[in-house]
Amino acid sequence: MARPAQTPKLLADIGGTNARFALLDKDSGIVHFQTLTSGDYPDLGTAAVAYLESLGLAASPREAAFAVAAPVPLRGMDDSVTFTNRAWSLSIAEVKKRLALTRLEVVNDFTAIALALAHLGEHDLDQVGDGREEKDGVKAVLGPGTGLGISGFVPSSSGGVPLASEGGHVTIAATNNRESLVLGILREKFGHVSAERMLSGQGLVNIAGALAKIENKSTPAETPDDITRDGLSGECRLCAETLQMFCSMLGTVAADLALTLGARGGVYIAGGIVPRLGPMFADTLFRARFEDKGRYSDYLSNIPTWVITHDTPAFLGLKAFLSWDT
Repeated sequence: MARPAQTPKLLADIGGTNARFALLDKDSGIVHFQTLTSGDYPDLGTAAVAYLESLGLAASPREAAFAVAAPVPLRGMDDSVTFTNRAWSLSIAEVKKRLALTRLEVVNDFTAIALALAHLGEHDLDQVGDGREEKDGVKAVLGPGTGLGISGFVPSSSGGVPLASEGGHVTIAATNNRESLVLGILREKFGHVSAERMLSGQGLVNIAGALAKIENKSTPAETPDDITRDGLSGECRLCAETLQMFCSMLGTVAADLALTLGARGGVYIAGGIVPRLGPMFADTLFRARFEDKGRYSDYLSNIPTWVITHDTPAFLGLKAFLSWDT
């Protein structure tokens, strides 16, 4: 007797700005990509229902995997998730019931990206600087977007372990006087200045505003998109300096992460901001700052750094949580 047809499985990558959905089909792979604006929906469940209704499926998915920009509780400890940069919270059990799912996996979005690293091809990566990957070495991943995600992948004989981290909220440090002035202004505003306060979309706005205050000028641009556009074009000097400082400090944080994890397998940069900088990113001080660690400069010079250019790497990681029955 023929086995009954399997329904597709639901995938979701939920950030602070966008809610991305897709289906995992046994024969066709990852299909029906759709991006919704998170702010248009009161909660994740409503966004998921809107996506599924738009497809007009004959049968709804019974299994799902969600990558969320939030700390995810350990299994059996709690089922509540509160987003860091979106006024959403959810109960995993309630979402599972609302969508009539028999299985729902929820992981941090950068845990999913860490799982995706093994599935990225050369065409999905742009190397910045030198260095050579050590086979079976630990890999680090970080990515500025609406927030700053951080994770890593630790290989093992059983395949490996992706890390669930909130490293984007570590305290950021200055390496020169100009950065110290910017940090001083942000410290007055926020108290604690995390890496995310500078290395994110809002971080671009924070840096630009602080630089303008230092020079007693009006803020050059109001949004991350405006700062990026005017900085890349050279139309705005302070916007260009903002991008340079952003990339330099990203190099420092990436190096700190590489040293902390011993990431001789390389450092991967994800998120929505850096790929938009294009070739300009390689021309910034990112790689120089990455290697600028005194006695450990040689150690870091041997570690490669890549920009992930794949549009939806989290979906590749989520697929690993929902392997098909044989």
